[in-house]
Amino acid sequence: MTRIPESDRDIMEKAIYLPMVLIVLNRDLSVVEKSPFKLKKPYLDLIEETMKEIQRELAEVKQYMKKNKLQIIETKRDDAFTMYMFIYKGYEENHNYFNPRIRNKVQELMEAYLLKKHLSR
Repeated sequence: MTRIPESDRDIMEKAIYLPMVLIVLNRDLSVVEKSPFKLKKPYLDLIEETMKEIQRELAEVKQYMKKNKLQIIETKRDDAFTMYMFIYKGYEENHNYFNPRIRNKVQELMEAYLLKKHLSR
């Protein structure tokens, strides 16, 4: 049984997922820059603006975590699972995440951010 409220756990999970989304987008940015696309700028702009939005949100997450004494530490990783220690106001909890679930969540977040940018135009 977890002591961490769902809203705080969601924020802590964002602290796991958002940096991964940034890593993927950064790699994609370099791929697009080197690609033979005839018109690269729209793709580069979309990726860069999405990265800026994610960085803003990640800064808010980190600020919230610091203010509320929340912390996440990756404790163990293997081919199938990654374990994190969630420190919530002095309490420690271990959470195991299935690596394909992490990848799917990162993909889901990327789609949401990119589509939000696309649909807001």
